Amino acid sequence: MTDTSYQAPQTVILLHGLARTSGSMRRLEKALQQAGYHTCNIDYPSRKFNIENLSEQVISGALKNLPSSMTTHFVTHSLGGILVRQYLQHHSINNLGRVVMLGPPNHGSQIADWLQPYAFYHRFFGPVAAELGTDKNGPIERLGSANFDLGIIAGSRAFNILCAPFLPKPNDGQVTVESTRLEGMKDHICLPVSHPFMMSRETVIRQVIHYLQQGQFDHEGNH
Repeated sequence: MTDTSYQAPQTVILLHGLARTSGSMRRLEKALQQAGYHTCNIDYPSRKFNIENLSEQVISGALKNLPSSMTTHFVTHSLGGILVRQYLQHHSINNLGRVVMLGPPNHGSQIADWLQPYAFYHRFFGPVAAELGTDKNGPIERLGSANFDLGIIAGSRAFNILCAPFLPKPNDGQVTVESTRLEGMKDHICLPVSHPFMMSRETVIRQVIHYLQQGQFDHEGNH
């Protein structure tokens, strides 16, 4: 008997972090393509708008070019995960699949707290700079818990010698492991990688694909 089953293609939208470009997600994108996913690696002006405006522009723009019947996953780095949380607080996505966040500051970053008084910080990072702190009444905390299929990868290796020693341990040099956690997440794993480069590390890429396929991380395998 001929097997007539057909598995429809799935898309992964990739969102880079603050002051980065789509090029930072290129290695991960290629691995996802090799695993059989369509990809949409978004380049967005992370330093020009606040979280709400970025979320609306970037994610709405990406979705309008995709068939609504196609399962759509998200893989994000840092700020990209906050944009997804912001969007899903106000919108539903037809056939939303899984979301994997890499190093998301889900409860803000102490580094952002320390830099708030300095004008150079706001000039360089733009409107979003004022929103990345740990204020319990701030815009990130107001996003609430996850009501979608979410897996989070945190890093525990810090190469940022200026900031890492002053952050609660463990941290990835910019975000603490504790800050990455979010109520409602389905799975969480901590790997020995640093914040700026985690999306290019083989261990992270393998775990991303494993979560997209299985809905959980490979906690038993070699990290």
